[in-house]
Amino acid sequence: MSDYKLLINGALVNGDAMLDVVNPATEAVFATCARASKAQLDQAVAAAQAAFPAWSKTSIDERRALLLKIADAIQANLNDLARLLVQEQGKPLQDAMGEIFGAAAFFRYFTTLSLDARVVSDDATSRVEVRRRPLGVVGCIVPWNFPMILMAFKVPAALLAGNTVIVKPAPTTPLTALKLGEIIKDIVPPGVVNIIADNNELGGEMTKHPGIRKISFTGSTETGKKVMASAADALKRISLELGGNDALIVLDDVDLKETAPKVLGAAMQNAGQVCIAAKRIYVHESMYDAMCDELARLAGEMVVGDGLEQGTQMGPLQNKAQFEKVLGFIESAKKDGKVIAGGGRKGDKGYFIEPTIVRDITDGAKLVDEEQFGPVMPVIKYSDPAEAVARANASIYGLGGSIWAKDTEKAWSLAEQMESGSVWVNKHADLQPHLPFGGSKFSGIGSELGEEGLKEFTQVQVLNMAR
Repeated sequence: MSDYKLLINGALVNGDAMLDVVNPATEAVFATCARASKAQLDQAVAAAQAAFPAWSKTSIDERRALLLKIADAIQANLNDLARLLVQEQGKPLQDAMGEIFGAAAFFRYFTTLSLDARVVSDDATSRVEVRRRPLGVVGCIVPWNFPMILMAFKVPAALLAGNTVIVKPAPTTPLTALKLGEIIKDIVPPGVVNIIADNNELGGEMTKHPGIRKISFTGSTETGKKVMASAADALKRISLELGGNDALIVLDDVDLKETAPKVLGAAMQNAGQVCIAAKRIYVHESMYDAMCDELARLAGEMVVGDGLEQGTQMGPLQNKAQFEKVLGFIESAKKDGKVIAGGGRKGDKGYFIEPTIVRDITDGAKLVDEEQFGPVMPVIKYSDPAEAVARANASIYGLGGSIWAKDTEKAWSLAEQMESGSVWVNKHADLQPHLPFGGSKFSGIGSELGEEGLKEFTQVQVLNMAR
């Protein structure tokens, strides 16, 4: 028996198996949870299908009211959810609290949106309306770096549109999602929201399941390709938010002391495990040495430790596989550049890596060309801003990017040339619920958040009547 159960058809149920959950700060199992079987996935889909006709016919005001109740429930359990999130994901407690609060805020945001019919024409010959209809059952597959906030990118939009949902968190961070199921069990009508956990064997089953009409997936580009291929036979709608290798370009007129801490933060938040983290830092040659020195100094001062310990600024990598992958990036970087801060594991227990700065490295190096998804920052020298933008655009990825400068007109002009779904000036990774978010090239298909994100969970229907 486990304290963390599946939510299927309005009931908390044990899994057909159990799943151990490891605290990345200790490398020790600290909890077990229910693990769903294929049969239980089928039960969840059947429940969602059965609930869909009634839920899809509810008014927009009824759906808004439910989202507000879920938001209130999340916020009422903020402290417990945040501490649980730290233990399974690793991030500092303050960051975890921000994520839980943000999830509640995102649920609230979607209550401000509508799906009103748009009248195209209404005259003596015809009346034509464009409407947005729900799709059916939506599968929401959530990654391990932000288990709660990324769930809140998907579920409230799907519900507001009139769909029912199956939520599948990542196998290494299932607990906050399952705890949420316990919290909302008596709030949500049976079958409207179902939450299951697995050990990486049910994602493919979801993407090809004939009872699921859309998959909303956040994760790696390679897995996204598999999702797309698996969904093809059923012509299932998909939205994919995938990998990124965001370029951050520093022009020659910035204030070094003011900019360097922000650049470091853009790269090191959540131990670098952010899809839109700054992963390639291009600095003008006139201030390259000074910027490298300042970034190295700041990185060396960062407090790395257990997220539940007061004063911790950066926690561990979330799982062993990612930990070993990032250590491999560091070893490669030692050959391709010069490590001037960090450069290895911190301590002998937990998946901790020192904040690492690498200089004298350039395009073509593994650390520059591939997404490291960890606290390792390559700092690359350039001489011409147009050249820096061209090098930034040469990547297969196009999720985010930023330009930093005092001359904001020049920065804006360069930002317009970047081939990324989101581009910021003098800030990075600024996501807000009313702004659409999505990637270009290998970074994804479709959008989340904002009105555009809501529409991704709908089918266009045209009503056309002769008079």
